[in-house]
Amino acid sequence: MSGDETIVVGRTPSPSPIVPPGNIAGQALILVVAIMSFLSSLTIGAVSLVGQSAATWQSQISREATVQIRPARDFDIETALAEARAIAADFDGVRAARIIGPDETLALLEPWLGSGLALDELPVPRLVVITIDETAPPDFSAMRAAITEAVPNATLDDHRAWVGRLVAMARTTTLAGIAILGLVLAALVMTVVFATRGALAGNHEVIEVLHFVGARAGFIARQFERRFLLVGLQGAAAGGALAMLVFLATGLWARRNLTSAENEQLSAFFGDFAIGPWTYLGVLVVIGLVGLLTMITTRITVLSVLHEIDEKRADPAL
Repeated sequence: MSGDETIVVGRTPSPSPIVPPGNIAGQALILVVAIMSFLSSLTIGAVSLVGQSAATWQSQISREATVQIRPARDFDIETALAEARAIAADFDGVRAARIIGPDETLALLEPWLGSGLALDELPVPRLVVITIDETAPPDFSAMRAAITEAVPNATLDDHRAWVGRLVAMARTTTLAGIAILGLVLAALVMTVVFATRGALAGNHEVIEVLHFVGARAGFIARQFERRFLLVGLQGAAAGGALAMLVFLATGLWARRNLTSAENEQLSAFFGDFAIGPWTYLGVLVVIGLVGLLTMITTRITVLSVLHEIDEKRADPAL
């Protein structure tokens, strides 16, 4: 070999992947997965919020009972309130009993009836709030009979009916959330099936050649698994992160705006809209579950298509 001769060694071209990494279908699938993950995360957040609120309501309601005394003509309501409070306080299982004063009664009515009310002009019932020992509650039947006998205009409400309704509502909401989450994940699985079949159709010739020359079905399936697992995780992470931002923004907005009387009532129903750490953990679980479902669905779909190819090859009539 002479000295002026040069040898140009070309770089061996790297094999192109079976599944193109940046096609339009893959980008659309990431968007669809992100939307479904966002909806799933919102469902978890809503169920968590209702569950926390229901637990708070149930705890507050089970700790208290109320005596309602209706005003009447020629009736000393202040004396009746004091008598009802004294009777309730004498029962075992009662930690305290207090009378709701006129100013506090007006504050409770202000969100609905406005300010400047006069209790003397309205037949507004007055209340005695009884604090209960939750571990050893009093005999409500005996308490109701004693208070009603002493004060005919009085009514004892132990809130048991409300507790039962709250428990039923919380269970119904949880079941509805689980059903919605299941539907969203089922839609995700079907979307991945269609996307996988579309990718197989776009690379049908290459896959058939690889399969016919001896490439194992597991090898081909792994190429799709890796690609769609990445797509699923990208979309799920985007949707989950957006849902977390919504949770944080809603909690921040609630803390800044729930200050008026009307908003305080809203806060009493739904709390401070703060999402607990278990909800964020649930969002992370959804992200991992979406990625896992995407990978498993892709593998099953690819193996099914390859099995169809083998059946067509084995049957000359096809």
